Amino acid sequence: MDADEIDAGRARWQARYDAARKRDADFTTLSGMPVEPVYGPPEGATYPGFERIGWPGEYPYTRGLYPTGYRGRTWTIRQFAGFGNAQQTNERYKMILGAGGGGLSVAFDMPTLMGRDSDDPQALGEVGHCGVAIDTATDMQALFDGIDLAGVTTSMTISGPAVPVFCMYLVAAERQGADLSKLDGTLQTDIFKEYIAQKEWLFDPEPHLRLIGDLMEYCAREIPRYKPLSVSGYHIREAGSTAAQELAYTLADGFGYVELGLSRGLDVNVFAPGLSFFFDSHLDFFEEIAKFRAARRIWARWLRDVYGATSEKALWLRFHTQTAGVSLTAQQPVNNVVRTAVEALAAVLGGTNSLHTNALDETLALPTDESAEIALRTQQVLMEETGVVNVADPLGGSWYVEALTDKIEAEAEEIFARIRQLGGDGPHQIGPMTSGILRGIEDGWFTGHIAESAFVYQQALEKGDKKIVGVNCHTGTVAKELEILRISHEVELEQRRVLAERKGARDESAVRAAVARMIEASRTDENMIPAMLDAVRAEATLGEICDALRAEWGTYREPARF
Repeated sequence: MDADEIDAGRARWQARYDAARKRDADFTTLSGMPVEPVYGPPEGATYPGFERIGWPGEYPYTRGLYPTGYRGRTWTIRQFAGFGNAQQTNERYKMILGAGGGGLSVAFDMPTLMGRDSDDPQALGEVGHCGVAIDTATDMQALFDGIDLAGVTTSMTISGPAVPVFCMYLVAAERQGADLSKLDGTLQTDIFKEYIAQKEWLFDPEPHLRLIGDLMEYCAREIPRYKPLSVSGYHIREAGSTAAQELAYTLADGFGYVELGLSRGLDVNVFAPGLSFFFDSHLDFFEEIAKFRAARRIWARWLRDVYGATSEKALWLRFHTQTAGVSLTAQQPVNNVVRTAVEALAAVLGGTNSLHTNALDETLALPTDESAEIALRTQQVLMEETGVVNVADPLGGSWYVEALTDKIEAEAEEIFARIRQLGGDGPHQIGPMTSGILRGIEDGWFTGHIAESAFVYQQALEKGDKKIVGVNCHTGTVAKELEILRISHEVELEQRRVLAERKGARDESAVRAAVARMIEASRTDENMIPAMLDAVRAEATLGEICDALRAEWGTYREPARF
């Protein structure tokens, strides 16, 4: 790019920066030295390839979505939490918000994630253990008791039964008297990554896509600020993928959901801003920063050039980051504080929009109050003490970071081409990327490549080529055993007792009629969300709703592969 074009870009950035709202804060170094909001080539200088880097707040968004960076607003501190019953988790949420958290992120227990009630025989021994148990809309009310759902952004990490759980969230907000059209938050809903990595599905892919399409339509029409899909790379990375695979599989899934919206006749400029992303931040500091920067650039280019988006917000890739759970070690767990801080810093330097930091004891159990507070304070130290919020994309222009960004982008593009090839040359009911994803799921293509990457890394660990402190090097320690959080069996017994009481007190005929009406809607092209909301209002349980849909659509079993 020549000097005139670079200088014109700088002038555009300056005008947008001057017009934007900035925080009232001290933008100087620890020693009091003023710093510029962004840095780039000197005036009058040429810089080959600068169009791929650009300026913050301008296409291709390599350097961030906003001209102000974090000077405008910092990332949202969104701590993921859930354990035991709704009342216990509600207390943790109030602690997080009271200590400075900016948003909530709900972790559900395994029965809820699989669309099962707490009294289901398959739920035995699992209720409340890896997250909070939610059976009915009344549980959701208790989960957010005393928390204004219209005044806080809420993320819910659930995919298989995401839509009925979302309906329970809406009914809880209704019962608070909230204006549902003003609700803001994110629902994960990403069923593709379940088949690729996490395996918490209910049905075959097609019925799940039917529900997701209905949800996209409903939110675009009724709750425009709410993001009905958080396309998740986190679980793909945790399953053992490389950074480039995480990026490529995640963005390919995102392109699949864009194709789903277009197949429903939705305007890409309207629904695309409702898609968000969820990435892992692992321990290779510079690789992670490059991955985040490449993600924004790829998404903007594909949405504009492939899917025809014209509005700026439709080109924005907004993402939440969680530090890498798989990097935490049971050996010398206090070292996990350091790992988490490094991963969080990489996410921030990569321009994350919100962030969860893992607690030091999460490899052993759910976090204690003390370890949860340390995780929260890790973000606050980065935000308040390090100066990283003062300059947008401070590593932009680094020869190493730019080369890594380009390399990861190139690897991702090769993977996109392969996924589209998997779909073949025939007609595509939803779209070519979707067709390739579905074929890749059916053939085990994704899981096979992830397994191979995980195997290669494990071999490197066992040979000692890759190091983990406390595991295969520096193993001596004076650390004492940690006190961990344990979920009492009484939680399950009490949840089942309360559920039985609720079932006994409700109008059974109203429940049966509402669930039957929902199934009638499933047999037509009618949007299923209103009928599902009516079932939830009648206090139909999550298991009853999901079981009715299982009876209608069947269940999915992954083919055995060797």
